[in-house]
Amino acid sequence: MRGRWAAGIVPRNFCWIIKDHLAVSERPGGYAPNHRKVRRHEELLWLRAQGFTRVVSLLASTHNLHAYDELRLEWSRFAMPAASDTRDVLAELYPALHGWLRNGERVLLHQEELGDCVMGVVAGYLLWSEILPDGPRAITAMEQLLRRQMGTAGRMIVSVVEEVPSLESFTSLDGGAAEAEGKAASPQDAGAGEPGDGDTGAQGRTASPEGRAEEAREGAAASPESQAAGDTEQGAAPLTEGLEEGEVGPVRADQGERPGPGLS
Repeated sequence: MRGRWAAGIVPRNFCWIIKDHLAVSERPGGYAPNHRKVRRHEELLWLRAQGFTRVVSLLASTHNLHAYDELRLEWSRFAMPAASDTRDVLAELYPALHGWLRNGERVLLHQEELGDCVMGVVAGYLLWSEILPDGPRAITAMEQLLRRQMGTAGRMIVSVVEEVPSLESFTSLDGGAAEAEGKAASPQDAGAGEPGDGDTGAQGRTASPEGRAEEAREGAAASPESQAAGDTEQGAAPLTEGLEEGEVGPVRADQGERPGPGLS
């Protein structure tokens, strides 16, 4: 039994959005009353074994952050408010995410469960980064990948993307306009407390504004002219320079399944 679980188990509802670069799932370990520490540990072991270098949390709380530190998984947190108030968060998240992907990181993005918020945020990123040319195409791509319909909340997030400073404007401002509410710290620097897991401690550390700006600047993306539009209905889509081997495609672990660590 020990050998069987040595490589961990796949997070529930795990799905590649950009193959081998960006994936989504529900919160590792499950959400709300379904959350289990043992399951969380096994799922984080799987993520580490698959080469994931960063977990991006959209939770308003600091749940799971200390667990990522314990297994030396870098994390960044962008608390998502109501759909109508997401513009400022997206303006920080998208440049940072684009930079991490261009730098070769393998990123998992999650909220409590895999629902409209995550669907809307990721569809919005595909639109913002010009991987897909318009909102309807991005929404359709997410619905096909995740095999579920995007509701009003997710569609509202996609509609807000046109109000977010563009990739071109971000790169023309020397990277200073994008500050990711992220962090890359050692376990010694991180808070260990998490409400709901029986811990009472620090709420988890985030980087200083200077550090967030530097992190985003290091990942500043190429101009839109270097981007190639994708079409999920016709197969894999080429991405920007540095992500040529990435794909937008339906590589998915279905709900309830636990495929082995060799997921392609």
